[in-house]
Amino acid sequence: MMLSKLLSGLTEKSISDTDIKGLTLDSRKVATGYAFIAISGTHQHGIFFAEQAIKNGAAVILYDPSELTSNTKITDPIFIAIDGLSRKLGAIAARFYDCPSKKLSIIGITGTNGKTTCSQLLAQLLPDCGVIGTLGWGEINCLQTTENTTPDVITIQKILRHFVDQNKNNVVMEVSSHGLEQGRVDGVEFNGVIFTNISRDHLDYHGSMEAYAQAKLKLLAERRISFVVVNLDISYADEIIAASPENAQIFGFSRYNNSRGNIKTLTASQIRYTLKGIEGQFHWQGSPFPFSTTLVGEFNLENILAVTCTLLALGQDLADIVKLISNSTFAVNGRMERLTDINESLQVFIDYAHTPDALERTLKSLKPHCEHKLSVVFGCGGNRDKGKRSLMGAIATKWADEVILTDDNPRFEQSEIIINDILEGCQHKVTVINERKSAIYQTINAANDNDIVLIAGKGHENYQEINGIKHPFNDRDIAIEAIKTKKVLSC
Repeated sequence: MMLSKLLSGLTEKSISDTDIKGLTLDSRKVATGYAFIAISGTHQHGIFFAEQAIKNGAAVILYDPSELTSNTKITDPIFIAIDGLSRKLGAIAARFYDCPSKKLSIIGITGTNGKTTCSQLLAQLLPDCGVIGTLGWGEINCLQTTENTTPDVITIQKILRHFVDQNKNNVVMEVSSHGLEQGRVDGVEFNGVIFTNISRDHLDYHGSMEAYAQAKLKLLAERRISFVVVNLDISYADEIIAASPENAQIFGFSRYNNSRGNIKTLTASQIRYTLKGIEGQFHWQGSPFPFSTTLVGEFNLENILAVTCTLLALGQDLADIVKLISNSTFAVNGRMERLTDINESLQVFIDYAHTPDALERTLKSLKPHCEHKLSVVFGCGGNRDKGKRSLMGAIATKWADEVILTDDNPRFEQSEIIINDILEGCQHKVTVINERKSAIYQTINAANDNDIVLIAGKGHENYQEINGIKHPFNDRDIAIEAIKTKKVLSC
């Protein structure tokens, strides 16, 4: 795209017509003819990497003069100043990739828990659907990795362009509070929005629950949203409804038969939870519809309600949706993922539960099905919200019969400090095994018939971050090794 077209209306500077071959925020990824976007990063401003970008062939460097010190003088014509660049970047990226979101039906999913499960389920149920989220981006069975749940603003537009080129009709996208606060979805036109729930998370970043909730509500700023799906059981439901665009249809779902005025609401009754899945009845516009799903756990009823409600908002018939759900065998990597066959006496589950609410939901879901001992292996991440650690300790010791504390992603914190913070909330004696592999092995090997073991906190992650280094590590792989070792020993 010609530079003059790319920056039309965004700068008063006279621009030479240069053909821009690509956009990037990373100077290392600059190639000949690229525009390098120099904005404030976590540790340093991108302008400090301009020299490297130029060496790599940058045709132009865009920057915001207000982000630089007053004594910074830039005269080289390759640099173009754009006031408020960070908030204009979404429009620039969308323009460069020919506004791909206009050609797609995009559903944004936000909430503390359930984003990944809902996005993965919808991607399996919607035709010609792409997905962007924690587990990666692409088609449901062929995902490419992403660094963040919601990628940076340029990468998102590039991915959406790919989906257009692949003739996708639908896209489901997890939208994190960080992504909203940092403008990563600026320039994306959403067709629909789902709010799963809002509970404590990322307070190290947002500072308070109110600020965290307000960040989530930014997803409703796109005025062309045609529908909003909201969990009517959460305390923020009324705020979400009030913040929704005037022309958007609002659909509600509730496990407890909650309702709001004339909002169309999907509810459920006669629910039966087993380790084989969930059975019950949906209720929609006065009619009951029996359903079943292979998803396990009380919290997954909330997820299946959210997904079903979304399909209703898209105009599908509930009878067809129920048939589709009941005939689908769902599996979401690291989300209440069973590692043992249902007929085996020992049940081992992996779950990403890394917040107080998620851990409690998961343990409460497993507890009624545990004939003997429920054990949980978990820790908390370093350099993150310290206030949730004691809360998770209290929850673990309330619902589990055996608690094994171990390292999660210590990052730059000492393991002992993190575990001591968790211990402050523990209501009875727990076992501490710092080395996570040993904790998983020892817990599974010590488990007896009819026990349940939950390994929580890391879910799908394939690394453990210690002192800035990501070491290969996957709870699922370690647990499967431990299960196999246990079977060999028992023989």
